[in-house]
Amino acid sequence: MHEVKKDGILFHRFDHLGHCDRLCHGVFTRQGGVSAPPFDSLNVADGLGDAPAHVRENRQRILRATGGTDLMWMRQVHGTRVHIAEKGAATGTPVADALITAIPGLLLVVQVADCQPVLLYDPRRHIAAGVHSGWKGSVANILGRTVAGMISEFGCRPADILAGIGPSLGPCCAEFRHYQTELPEAFRSYKGPRSHFDFWAISVDQLCRAGLQKDNIEVQKVCTRCHDDRYFSYRAEKITGRFAAVIGLSPPQPT
Repeated sequence: MHEVKKDGILFHRFDHLGHCDRLCHGVFTRQGGVSAPPFDSLNVADGLGDAPAHVRENRQRILRATGGTDLMWMRQVHGTRVHIAEKGAATGTPVADALITAIPGLLLVVQVADCQPVLLYDPRRHIAAGVHSGWKGSVANILGRTVAGMISEFGCRPADILAGIGPSLGPCCAEFRHYQTELPEAFRSYKGPRSHFDFWAISVDQLCRAGLQKDNIEVQKVCTRCHDDRYFSYRAEKITGRFAAVIGLSPPQPT
């Protein structure tokens, strides 16, 4: 990962994705926005109690920082739906937990506050995807479903796909006291001391089982609960905002 600061907005880029010249992406911190506590300050989610005007301004700041032409949002429900973004789709907000696009300039946004934002890109076919993977998404293998959608809809080869896993609950804080009923038996091998689970490792293994090369997967390894000064964390604060992870193809260059 490398840090970028643009117009007062602090965000990070994955190293391997940063080498793709036709790609815009960034994992934003909670800093550099206009929202007041407890949503301070770069909250991008509406419907949480933040002032709508503040959310709109924060979203515009993210759009300017990443250099796209449109942002596409989804109503995340911890489900399994993978939505293919078509032309003109930025006007709608699909109910989904993953977005895939081949449209230049359209940036896909994942909103999180402890769940994993996962960014995928095929540099050969120029296909981008953003995934919201909470623990329920991990159980349902939303990552594998998204890779399958990239294959079926766009002819991607998993070995070509690059992946970045952003800040989320780390194995230090991902505690599941009722894991016997909430998590499948297959997840028990990822259990650490007490009732803590390594969901970063779960996601890496799910991506590898979907055909990605392990060397093509970069994990930021930053726990949101441990670093709630830089990232929103629902487990740390309950009433809080959502930070953004963004990915999409660069807009066409003017001729």
